[in-house]
This record gives sequence, structure tokens and C-alpha cells, in this order.
Amino acid sequence: MTKPKGDRIRLLIVDDHKVVRLGLITMFSRHRGVQIVGDVGTMAAAVEDAQLLKPDVVLMDVRLPDGSGIDACREIRNLCPDTQVLFLTSFADDEAMFATVLAGAAGFLLKQADEDGVIRAVETVANGQSIVDPVVTHALLQQMRSFSAPTTNNPSGPLSPQEERVMALVVDGKTNKEIGIDMGLSEKTVKNYLSNIFQKMQVSRRSQAAVLFERQRIGR
Repeated sequence: MTKPKGDRIRLLIVDDHKVVRLGLITMFSRHRGVQIVGDVGTMAAAVEDAQLLKPDVVLMDVRLPDGSGIDACREIRNLCPDTQVLFLTSFADDEAMFATVLAGAAGFLLKQADEDGVIRAVETVANGQSIVDPVVTHALLQQMRSFSAPTTNNPSGPLSPQEERVMALVVDGKTNKEIGIDMGLSEKTVKNYLSNIFQKMQVSRRSQAAVLFERQRIGR
């Protein structure tokens, strides 16, 4: 679901280190477009508060003391489908990053990202788009190349050449607006292409489509 323009983004912060949570709260307090609705340090509290507070975005670490942020993401997405999950973590673990995509996360950033990058990422996922740190993108592609049996066909038929061009730009990390500029299309047309692509691939997220598309390219 796209966030209506002018509405503040309701953000829940999940990290087991209190100093990290306080740093993020301080950072976002300088940004009028974001409202911190809560900050917690465990998986159980993240799932509970997501249901109670209905945040637009959950900004969460992968590693939590009572479980996995990935499992929390899966639960949150099942219980609160309008809530987007963005991971912010110190470790570029290939397996974990790939698992976040499959769990339905809208993005994955490393804590080395600068303040503007983190804020833009929260804004991006709040508007229904996906975002992946360039370092993470490289690691994901390496992980996909390690698969021994890539999928080569889409359940609902192959992508058209134009759809493949759109997906190639998605894999490169382009936004809908940037794809439209590169291809000479309106942003609405790009959204329509992506909607059709998601239906063909039987996925609901941009990041999932990117993973499947890259697997298919590798398998050709």
C-alpha cells in the first residue's frame, strides 16, 4: 500500500542494542516526515507492537536475542500486510539477506549507510517500493549464482522483451521513475508493467521478482 502524500510515516524500531535504538530515534527526530511509534529489542516485542501500533515501516535488525528478525518479518507480514519491513544490520550475510527477500522484506541496508540513505530507504519502502543496499545487491547476486537448479520458466508464461527490460533495470536498483526515464515511459506505465510481471511470476514484492528474474537470466 502506498503512503498518502503528507502523512507522517509511522516507524517501529527493533534492535537489541538500546544505544542503536536511541541513535536512530535521535536521527529520525530531526526528520518531520517520520513519527517514531515505538522501539523494542526482541522478536516477541516486535511482533506484538507491530500488531498493536500498526506502523507503516518496521526498521529491524536480523539478529535478535529471542529469535530471528527474519522470522519476525514473516510473522509481521502475515499479521500486518500493510506494514513494510526494512532490515538494518551490521552483517552482510548472504544466506540471511536472501532469506529476508523470501520472508517478504521490502529492503535490506547495512548500518554503514549514511543518515540520508537510511531516511530515503524508510521513505521508499513506506511508499510500497523495495530498496537494497548496493553491497547487499552484489552479495544477493553471488548467492543466486550458487544455486544448482535455477528456475527458467514463469508459471503464467514468459516475460515479454519489454518486461525483461523493465526487470533488468529493477535488478540494477532503479526506481519506477528512473526506469520510466530510461525507457521513455510514464511512471504509471512502469507500475502497470511491474503489476503484470508480479502476476506472471506469482510474487508480491519487487525484491522477490528481482531474485527470480536474475535466477532465470543465470540459467539461460
